[in-house]
Amino acid sequence: MFGSHGPAYFLRYPEGFEKFGRSCRTAEFTECTLEEIVNAYDNTIAFTDNFLAEAIGVLDGQSRADTALIYVSDHGESLGDGGLYLHGAPYFMALELQTRVPMIMWMSEAFHDRFAIDVACLSAKKDAAISHDNLFHSLLGMLDIATVEHHAELDVFASCTSRQRIANR
Repeated sequence: MFGSHGPAYFLRYPEGFEKFGRSCRTAEFTECTLEEIVNAYDNTIAFTDNFLAEAIGVLDGQSRADTALIYVSDHGESLGDGGLYLHGAPYFMALELQTRVPMIMWMSEAFHDRFAIDVACLSAKKDAAISHDNLFHSLLGMLDIATVEHHAELDVFASCTSRQRIANR
């Protein structure tokens, strides 16, 4: 998995996985139309979506392990917006397309039961603004790992778990 890193988007998904029409088949954007660049990028998103669905299917089929999956992009991409392509603009001037990224979380029923995670509570936070700064602390909280490095104010699970239940397991 290389995700949706450009400019060679066409290398980020199998050749037979083109879902969005004619796509840019080179790393030289000047040789492609904007539509072809966007199509190639959209193909990477569709392939990533397919990959995550398959991974969840494998995890969901596990009967001997309590499973979970968290996926978060490291950055977004600009596809010609404001004259910018790709990513890497200084944060103060980067477009929201580069700085606002998806995060997907899935956990088996056994996992959220074991770690006393209130799924409805987490679902209510689906539109909350969080950042990569939250990931480390949230993983510690999600797995009930006690360490001085854990900062509850950065843990998205902190208000959605029952520490008492976990302590008594």
